[in-house]
Amino acid sequence: MAAARSPLRAAGGGAGRVNRRGGGAGRVGGAVRAVGRALHLPLTGTARGIRKATHAHGAGESGLGKLIELHAVNGAGDVMITVALASTVFFSVPTDEARGRVALYLAITMAPFTVLAPVIGPLLDRLPHGRRAAMAGAMLARALLALIISGAVASGGLELYPAALGVLVASKAYGVVRSAVVPRLLPPRFSLVKANSRVTLGGLLATGIAAPAAAGLQAVGPRWPLYGAFVIFVGGTVLSFSLPPKVDSAKGEDTALLAADEQHLHGPQRRAPKRPGLRTVGTAVTHALGANAALRCLSGFLIFFLAFLLREHPLAGQSAALSLGIVIAAAGTGNALGTAVGAWLRSRAPEIIIVTVVAVALGTAVLAAVFFGAFLVACLAAVAGFAQALAKLSLDALIQRDVPEQVRTSAFARSETLLQMAWVFGGAIGIVMPLIGPLGLAVAAAIVAAGWLTTLRGLLSSARHGGPARPRVA
Repeated sequence: MAAARSPLRAAGGGAGRVNRRGGGAGRVGGAVRAVGRALHLPLTGTARGIRKATHAHGAGESGLGKLIELHAVNGAGDVMITVALASTVFFSVPTDEARGRVALYLAITMAPFTVLAPVIGPLLDRLPHGRRAAMAGAMLARALLALIISGAVASGGLELYPAALGVLVASKAYGVVRSAVVPRLLPPRFSLVKANSRVTLGGLLATGIAAPAAAGLQAVGPRWPLYGAFVIFVGGTVLSFSLPPKVDSAKGEDTALLAADEQHLHGPQRRAPKRPGLRTVGTAVTHALGANAALRCLSGFLIFFLAFLLREHPLAGQSAALSLGIVIAAAGTGNALGTAVGAWLRSRAPEIIIVTVVAVALGTAVLAAVFFGAFLVACLAAVAGFAQALAKLSLDALIQRDVPEQVRTSAFARSETLLQMAWVFGGAIGIVMPLIGPLGLAVAAAIVAAGWLTTLRGLLSSARHGGPARPRVA
């Protein structure tokens, strides 16, 4: 029996040794898998968290979550190009030369853009069945233009400027189509203001994350942020086609006309039945658009004026780069806060909100001009960002309330075009202003005052009536 058991014990011992070796290998494999999961978890966990946030409250089922993610990609790509252009045109040369370069940039890119911008909306109105393709085309165009700009950055070629103009046009085209798409993707019990707030916050968060990454790539080399933009926009091109097919539906839509368009109708056209336009649906929308234009003009002015002012005269005790960073951070924080508050106040009177935030921006600009200092400059940047975001969401609410559904998406496109033109106009003023802080901020206050005083009465009148003013036919 002992002899019989011996082979068994020997076999068992061998098996034990095999199991121990296998167990060791299994433990090593398990450890490798655990390390892999530990390294992979932050990425997958973050992705799941983002997806959960963007797809909450029915946004995933309606397709709005996909649009939020696409807009985040758009914001990240745009900030990559912005950092590359700012470093090339602004930071790489002395202040006087930088002013000349930025003026040239405005003349070659922004001036033609003001001519092209009014055309973008009507052209895209003719593509209601190809919105996903239009958004993908805007993404792909910026991807290719980023590569062209990267070559110009290295060679110093003049192709930088027409390529930058192309980026602006493509970015605006994306924005117009995105505004038209949002009403098609509203989840149940979602207001347009809330939906726009979510989309905007997604873009702001992505911009805040991508900006340090762009700065790090810029430190590696001037081309690298543009390479990053190329990769991001290629991803956005693919993501555009993940939007639901209903985005391409044009059922029940028509083209909204601005007051200027309506006034040009004459002869047989004037006798023909009119399509509703912004001016025919009440004065609240046009007054709100005027107030928003004043805030956009203020934004463009502050961006360019403060960029040069703080480079030449930094905030007390700070470097030029840090001074500009503080102001940019303040403006971004104000913008994000205004977007969040806009969603919370979505059921309140939008006219009162617009009147209030423009008044606050005006008061802050006056204080900053009279008592010019580092703290008030940062406060003005924050208040301007807050007011611009909250007033724009209120304008969206008015368009949703006052503009008939069949023309609402086109109205968003036209209003966005006018606001972009106001930003360009403000930037042009900021670039030619002498670098005198109190004087510049006094001009900023005058810009806001002009918009506030000319729209105050109409907005308050609409608010007192509790809804849209009586429709007018131009």
